[in-house]
Amino acid sequence: MIHVDGVFVNNAYTLEGSFLHDKADTPGVENRAGVRIVRALPLYSKKLGLSGKADIVEFHKQPDGSEVPLPVDYKRGPRRKWANDDAQLCAQGLCLEEMIGGPVPKGAIFHAASKKRREVLFDAALRETTLETINKIRAMLEAGKVPPPVPGPRCEGCSLKNICMPEIVSAPGKVKNYNNGVFGRLMAIGPDTALP
Repeated sequence: MIHVDGVFVNNAYTLEGSFLHDKADTPGVENRAGVRIVRALPLYSKKLGLSGKADIVEFHKQPDGSEVPLPVDYKRGPRRKWANDDAQLCAQGLCLEEMIGGPVPKGAIFHAASKKRREVLFDAALRETTLETINKIRAMLEAGKVPPPVPGPRCEGCSLKNICMPEIVSAPGKVKNYNNGVFGRLMAIGPDTALP
């Protein structure tokens, strides 16, 4: 809805997420024992047509002197049961692989609500899911049409719920009954009838 319809609305959750990202989104480099930490690193993949910015990428020094990158994404809430956070992180890993010309086997998600960091392996299944998602999003953007919403628990707390209206849009009978009720009453009144 943001990129196709140009619609975005903040709510408490999106604002809290923005505040959480303030530090991570401030560019900078920090060195710790064996780890170089880069904040707000721009990412791209010409092959996949992606660009974005990693919250943090840790470059872990190896015994041979090389560095292995580990993208770290910050999330406001606890771990969700959907794979979208993992796929988003995997897309960052795919960008890094193209940028550095080497493997990025895993990443991590820091969940601010629990203050826990969770490792995410970029295995074959997650890579496939991520690539399928990228292709579906690209097709949606090219078509210029957002698919109809599927209501569910993930809609709760979504800042676009009142615009998307998943319960109404996903049940055409509700819209038809509502329209018939409203427009049926207007038609019964007629154009020459004075309204109270």
